[in-house]
Amino acid sequence: MPETDARAGVAGGKTGVLRFADGPALLRGMLVLAVCAWLTLAVVWPVFLLLGRSLYDHAGNFAGLRNFVHYFGTPALAASLYNSLFVSVATTLISGGLGLAYAFALTRTRMPAKGFFLGMAMTPLFSPTLLNGIALVYLFGKKGIVTGGFFGLLPGIDIDLYGPVGIVIAEVLYTFPQAVLILSVALRLADARLYEASACLGASRVKTFLTITIPGIRYGCISTLFVSFILAFTDFGAPKVIGGQYNVLATDIYKQVIGRHDFTMGAVVGSVLLIPTVLAFIADRLCRHKQCSAITSRSVPLTPDPNPLVDTLSTLFCGSIALFIAGFYLTALLASLVKAWPYQLTLGLWNYDFDRVAGGGYAALGNSIRMSLYSAAAGAAVTFGSAYLIEKTNGMRFVRHVAYLFCMLPLALPGMVIGLGYILFFNSPTLGFFGVGIPNPFNFLYGTMALPVLSNIVHFHTVSFLTATAALKQLDKEFETVSESLGVPFYRTFLRVTVPVCLPALLEIVIYTFVNSMATVSAVIFLYTPDVPLASVAVANMDDAGDTASAAAMSMLIVGISILARGGHKLLETAVERKTQAWIAH
Repeated sequence: MPETDARAGVAGGKTGVLRFADGPALLRGMLVLAVCAWLTLAVVWPVFLLLGRSLYDHAGNFAGLRNFVHYFGTPALAASLYNSLFVSVATTLISGGLGLAYAFALTRTRMPAKGFFLGMAMTPLFSPTLLNGIALVYLFGKKGIVTGGFFGLLPGIDIDLYGPVGIVIAEVLYTFPQAVLILSVALRLADARLYEASACLGASRVKTFLTITIPGIRYGCISTLFVSFILAFTDFGAPKVIGGQYNVLATDIYKQVIGRHDFTMGAVVGSVLLIPTVLAFIADRLCRHKQCSAITSRSVPLTPDPNPLVDTLSTLFCGSIALFIAGFYLTALLASLVKAWPYQLTLGLWNYDFDRVAGGGYAALGNSIRMSLYSAAAGAAVTFGSAYLIEKTNGMRFVRHVAYLFCMLPLALPGMVIGLGYILFFNSPTLGFFGVGIPNPFNFLYGTMALPVLSNIVHFHTVSFLTATAALKQLDKEFETVSESLGVPFYRTFLRVTVPVCLPALLEIVIYTFVNSMATVSAVIFLYTPDVPLASVAVANMDDAGDTASAAAMSMLIVGISILARGGHKLLETAVERKTQAWIAH
């Protein structure tokens, strides 16, 4: 068909549009179905296998709920559920309160050095939660700095670290950055006109806070509570290091699978761990659904007024938190450099010689870097592509809704549940469907680097997906409409328009996945092999073997690499925004 006739067909009616659009539309529809299929295989099916395994006995016979009756009938096992709930609730309340005060100081006061205080609050994001427990051992353990009175200079303080006290402190440190991030966003979204009206009516600062500020951030507070609860409830690293005899569900799964090789009871504990997490996730989503817009086009941004007393108190409070966090990681760094704590305090790099300890050494660190790079690259491509197809595709409404639900599901899945589900799925030579067994075409992935990479992609998928969706929503759908009317394939528009405009969000997904993949242990603790050791798992193995100083050294290397990666990302982001986002300024 001549070019002029093609253009006439497009301009003259639907025939030309359909002629150009039929092929790309069919391709896009097939890709949406492919997204749904891969999410089913990577997310839904392994969890289904885990839940199914919990209903069978060790001989493979259907047992119904007998395994759960046995679980709750065993006092030591049933106590783990109560312990997990207690630790999570305590962590949520403490972390939420501290996070609210810290976020309020960052957003509603005129205190100095806000960038520094925000950076200090985010530092725990770069470390494995195992390091939180290790640092606490060096601070409050039997030979710790605080317990020993700063090497005998002061009276010692014993906080009975090994048990709920230590776990709660470690989990508060773990969840604190998340609380600060969520509440800072909520506090920034404020309309100054409400506060001006309150001042004109003579309301006190306390009444204004209770009647305007708190109601305005209530959904942010609810999200903070649920996120903190889920993170603390599902964490494995800190309870493993300082839990002692105080068992929680995450450590119970590890003991059942690794210690006893009892996958049936591991599946039961995993199912129990999954239920409160899913309930908290659903409650959070329902609360978000009820949230309405607090900022309109007529809103006036709130600029805090100087208040010497409040600014000074805020600086002291944030300074105390920042000092604790800095002292926390400086202690871990010191422990990694001391020859023999606390007897020989000579500094050196002895603990960085991993050849004399188990765990895999620098090979494990190299594997973790490779795994994180693969996870970041593949995860960004898969997540952004999925978000684009779900957000920008017309039609197939039901399929897109199902795909969106599957994309949200990983946020409610603990890392250990994903790992155990992957063992049951990928290690099985056959797949059963309605009583019919077929060869498992994915069995070859078991024991390879691909499985931890896939686990990380799924584990961190939801946050990345929401980031991509938020960026894509900023693009008018007219881009796709005009492209289709001109006969431009959607993939060309995607590569030439969508990706460049959304590149900052894409880079954020890359660094988020990389940093979290470096630090995670729960998502890969069941999936590594002796041939593919990983740094975060090496930390756990070295701590198990009593090589705590070497574990601290490996943890500090993970932190250092993550910080360098974040710094490199910041430089790259600045350069990219200068080149691809220049249109915003015009």
